[in-house]
Amino acid sequence: MEDRPPDGASMIGRPIRRKDRALGPDECLDLLGRGEYGILATVDAGGQPYAVPLSYVFLNGRIYFHCALEGHKVANIRHNSRASFAVVGKTEPVYDQGFSRYYESVIVFGPLRPVEEEREKHAALRALVDKYLPANLSEAEDDIKRLFSRTLVYRLEPAVLTGKAKKKK
Repeated sequence: MEDRPPDGASMIGRPIRRKDRALGPDECLDLLGRGEYGILATVDAGGQPYAVPLSYVFLNGRIYFHCALEGHKVANIRHNSRASFAVVGKTEPVYDQGFSRYYESVIVFGPLRPVEEEREKHAALRALVDKYLPANLSEAEDDIKRLFSRTLVYRLEPAVLTGKAKKKK
């Protein structure tokens, strides 16, 4: 399993002002793979932005998350499938010739698609359990089966990927 965006995905978004802080493609992918959670940003039919923190998994170059069958984010995605997803890695406040912070972050832009194929949906749900509750894998299968029809799984297809960091020197 290679954690790379699908063919045609750009690794460069809008040019960042501090080019010395830009993360390379492999660093962005690494952060997506080890990030604890992300913030999904969508827009509703009235143009109102909506951002929500999510548990996610980066699998086969795509970002997967699960949710209920209805809700604010689901309505937004049905209205407009374009989204951005931000992941923040390690941060540390520092005094470095002034108040500052070491940080690393990545932002992914792309379309969200509901996962219709049962095998892919099941794999995403298993991967979420493996990431967040690996000690409970034995219980996971029963819960996945029980809640499968009441759970939506979406995948974010990376179209643009950009990252930035301020690291210790």
